[in-house]
Amino acid sequence: MTEGLTPGRPPAEIEVERELRARAVKRLEDKRGLAAHTLAYVSVNLLLVAIWYATGASFFWPVFIIFGWGIGLAFNAWDVYSPPAGDQQIQAEMQRLLARRP
Repeated sequence: MTEGLTPGRPPAEIEVERELRARAVKRLEDKRGLAAHTLAYVSVNLLLVAIWYATGASFFWPVFIIFGWGIGLAFNAWDVYSPPAGDQQIQAEMQRLLARRP
């Protein structure tokens, strides 16, 4: 956790670096989680399509699972890749919350 930290640096600079590192680690974990979710989605749905094909069913019933789970996967991707809130958005939200206070 203290890699790259040199003695004599101001504590504020060290804290900023630690916060940045924590954010980077979380983002990498989120991307890895999305990759695992995508792999599970593709694997399971390929298996379901294979079962549908092997049984000779006329109605393509895997579409319900593919579509439903696909919505969840899309929201997961949105969460991982959407830009974080900027300073202006945070300040505006803080002002709204202050205005609501009794």
